[in-house]
Amino acid sequence: MATIEQLKFARMYTMGRLSQAKEDAWDKQPMGFNNTIRWNVGHIYCTLESFTSTVLPTYKPQHQEWQALFARGTSPVNWEGQVPSNEELIAALEDQMPRVVEALEGNLDQTLPEPLKIGDMLTMGTVDAVIQFAVWHEGLHAGVIHGLNRAIGE
Repeated sequence: MATIEQLKFARMYTMGRLSQAKEDAWDKQPMGFNNTIRWNVGHIYCTLESFTSTVLPTYKPQHQEWQALFARGTSPVNWEGQVPSNEELIAALEDQMPRVVEALEGNLDQTLPEPLKIGDMLTMGTVDAVIQFAVWHEGLHAGVIHGLNRAIGE
């Protein structure tokens, strides 16, 4: 249960950083930053959907069409067509947590049929380990959002 509480805490922190972001700041990319607030928000959302559906095949990810915009290695510079609005992304983050928590409850101790590897440095063999990584990942990107807020001018 501690992992789920940490996941909820990370999301609360992310939402706090987003509440500080000005409407017109979401697509600004200051010097020294690889992406924008919008990209980081979408990336947080898509990554948790991806991790959850990878470790729990019964979990049905939402907004899979966003992966092309927000997956690792993507960039707003290459976006074409319609991207989700601030309101759509915030609503998706708010709706995501109850779905993910429901899917995770009682399943954290499950051993993965094949461990999930992040490069050569990290191997995760349980649902719990992957979600702990997801907590770290969200915190990392929430910190980038905080830095973007500061660089752009809160």
